[in-house]
Amino acid sequence: MPVPILIGASGSGKTTIARAIAEQSLDNVEVVFFDAIGVPSAEEMMREYGSGEGWQLAKTVEWMQRIAEIAKTGRRVVFEGQTRLAFLAEGAAAAAWHDYIPVLVDCDDATRTARLTVDRQQPELASQEMMNWANYLRLEARARGCEIVDTSVMSVEQAASYVLSLVISSPAAQR
Repeated sequence: MPVPILIGASGSGKTTIARAIAEQSLDNVEVVFFDAIGVPSAEEMMREYGSGEGWQLAKTVEWMQRIAEIAKTGRRVVFEGQTRLAFLAEGAAAAAWHDYIPVLVDCDDATRTARLTVDRQQPELASQEMMNWANYLRLEARARGCEIVDTSVMSVEQAASYVLSLVISSPAAQR
């Protein structure tokens, strides 16, 4: 059964969508959050992994191995985390498992800014750096033909239903 993996920059709505799926209390779908492992300080990332990017790669590989083990039991999984498509591919290769569907959860910059400054009260995240990161992910997703869910124009319920449809109505899930 393919595992939808929700990625996106801060403020895109990926965690909100994952929580909405989890709140549906579906017995056959486990929702897993990247940040459940905790996010160390930038200093710790530098000291232990050489950079934030190094930490993100290492933890993505670890998560992909964990998700592969869950998926191999037949359990349906939805995973959410801020990472790169290339890191997902590396993690899948390390786990010798490729039954996942990357989904970029995205929104326009104005929506992201409003969510980060007003809704989350984290205006420091509504930076040009975050907008550049979101654009990078968007370009990477388009270049790889990745599913993109634009939460600027889609409700949380619509986005959650769409993500669940990737698991429940896919040919692999019907077997």
